[in-house]
Amino acid sequence: MSNSADSPPGPVRRPNRRPVRLLTAAVFALAGLIFVTSFNTAKGTNIRTDTSLLKLSDLIHERDRKNAELGDANAAVRHDIDALVSRDHGTSDAEDARLNALEKGAGTKKVTGRALTVTLDDAPPNATANPGYPEPQPNDLVIHQQDLQAVVNALWKGGAEGIRVMDQRLISTSAVRCVGNTLILQGRVYSPPYKITAVGDQGKLHKALTDSPAIQNYQLYVKAYGLGWKVDERDKETLPGYTGTVDLHYAKPAG
Repeated sequence: MSNSADSPPGPVRRPNRRPVRLLTAAVFALAGLIFVTSFNTAKGTNIRTDTSLLKLSDLIHERDRKNAELGDANAAVRHDIDALVSRDHGTSDAEDARLNALEKGAGTKKVTGRALTVTLDDAPPNATANPGYPEPQPNDLVIHQQDLQAVVNALWKGGAEGIRVMDQRLISTSAVRCVGNTLILQGRVYSPPYKITAVGDQGKLHKALTDSPAIQNYQLYVKAYGLGWKVDERDKETLPGYTGTVDLHYAKPAG
């Protein structure tokens, strides 16, 4: 037996490359599967730019258009019903007067008179703080639901005979809601600037706006960041009657 020190060195073990080759093949197979799936999903169209994929904003505008059409159709039917009722059923002067008062109180009858229009708007693009005020946060630069509600509440408190927000008459069940910086009112969607018109005694309406703590707080943001605020007087304004549905989903006696 020869000494191990004199024996020739054994063969050097070569690295096994089979796992690497298998991993490479698997990666290419997975990539091919992804390409096939993408092709089948797109059906030959560009997924990023296919105009057949309806954007959420498009859907909202389409629903808004349909709601407007349904509102107009409902108003026309209501007008026809009122005409038939008045033709086929005679009423006394007292009954007519009571009906008119109820319709006026419910907001379903048009009202005409002197008015105020309040316009609220977001701050200008790239608005910065005026001297003496901290730099604004994004929420400081847009109109919020509480701002619109504050104006509506103040006008009611000032004795408004009727209020219109944008192109819609408000009634007792109307709810002013905002999602982001868009207004959703009775199924319709609106963007700023927002216009609120009230028929009534202009002096009392002005005073109610001035005395409102919520509006006083809003005025601070007007001075600091340039939120829009404008009040216009109108010698004569006619607010159409409310023509939407009046179904109540929940109610309880007051008092």
